[in-house]
Amino acid sequence: MPDLLPAVWGLLGGDPEELPRIRVGGPPAVLRSTFPVTAVGAAAVGASLLAATRGVPVAVDTAALAVALRSERHVRLDGRAVGIPFDPLSAFHRTSDGWLRLHANYPWHRAAALRVLGCAEADVPAAIAERGALELEAALHDAGGVGAAVRTEEAWRTAAGPPPPLVERRVLGDAAPRPPGRPRVLDLTRVIAGPIATRTLAVHGADVLRLDPPDRPELPLQAYDTLPGKRSAQLDLATHGPVLEELLAGADVVVTGYRPGALDRFGLAPADLAERFPGLVVVTLSAWGHEGPWAHRRGFDSIVQAACGIADAEGTDGVPGALPAQVLDHATGYLAAAGALLALDAQRRDGETHHVRLALAGTAAWLQSLPRTQPGDVPEIDPAPHLVDVDAPAGRLTLAAPPGTVDGRSLTWPAPAPAYGAARPGWEAR
Repeated sequence: MPDLLPAVWGLLGGDPEELPRIRVGGPPAVLRSTFPVTAVGAAAVGASLLAATRGVPVAVDTAALAVALRSERHVRLDGRAVGIPFDPLSAFHRTSDGWLRLHANYPWHRAAALRVLGCAEADVPAAIAERGALELEAALHDAGGVGAAVRTEEAWRTAAGPPPPLVERRVLGDAAPRPPGRPRVLDLTRVIAGPIATRTLAVHGADVLRLDPPDRPELPLQAYDTLPGKRSAQLDLATHGPVLEELLAGADVVVTGYRPGALDRFGLAPADLAERFPGLVVVTLSAWGHEGPWAHRRGFDSIVQAACGIADAEGTDGVPGALPAQVLDHATGYLAAAGALLALDAQRRDGETHHVRLALAGTAAWLQSLPRTQPGDVPEIDPAPHLVDVDAPAGRLTLAAPPGTVDGRSLTWPAPAPAYGAARPGWEAR
């Protein structure tokens, strides 16, 4: 397994003298792919562990990592599944000239797809088969839906231009150092990278408050998987501007996971935040990056895989395939957590207003840049030793444990247990 952490740690701004503190153990490959997904996951999680700690040994076990990178597959409520990771329509579909990956997990995206196709759900494959992949991709975007034609990597570079970097760090303005203390994190993210980033910050002691719009509820599976350790509230940003301002004034970190510019009307553009709240650490995540022809398109892990050439590379016999986990989401989430923690440390030490920016397309390009191998037999990991039970208001939750150990002790999910929308939109006393 290649050691990718030194290069990633350097991009994040980490001190190379911290690298000897980490150990990676377990099988060298735990997820079958032509891409080095085990190494990518180990590097991303390892970076988050190093960024969250000082002076103690940390470790990643790849067997536990395999379970954590597919955490959404292991969620159970009182022993029963609470949903499936993908709606049946969220799949590869043949078009008249190739393949299209559709995303229909959320009701509003499913409705947009049905409007574009002009058919009932049962007739979707046949309707897609009559259309061209690129034409349908554009029509879905224009209608508020989500889909991507399956391209080769070369075709993607022609369509989208140079990829965004894996991690971007910049200073938005001057600010005095803030005092130490339990960091407050305002979580304005959804599916899946952003929620994993903030979930990881909660594991390492942050007070995380997630806000969701009342008219766009989160899927139960996603909520149960990504809310451990956070408080969850619903807030209409358009009608509760003063509440949002109060939350931002009390926050140390804000993490957003929407399309670039989508939240600007609420005063959440990074430059605006730096002006009003000097010293706030701003972390932004997107699907495609903040510039380029695709910057303002909707996107999810599976859609990025299809568009950028990963699905083509993972396919067999002319049929596209997928990575064995939503590695773009998970790796980006852990890297974002590491970036946030390092920026927070730099702010408290030297001041300034820091901005960390990541994109799934940047993580995809990193993955595609790494050496590939023909996958051999990869034994299936038994998830049982890496699952934990959590008492929640809705019942007994079974979740993947947070990956990693600190000073020989396994990480655990802190309170509160997932309770979607149950909290008030305010900060706890320090």
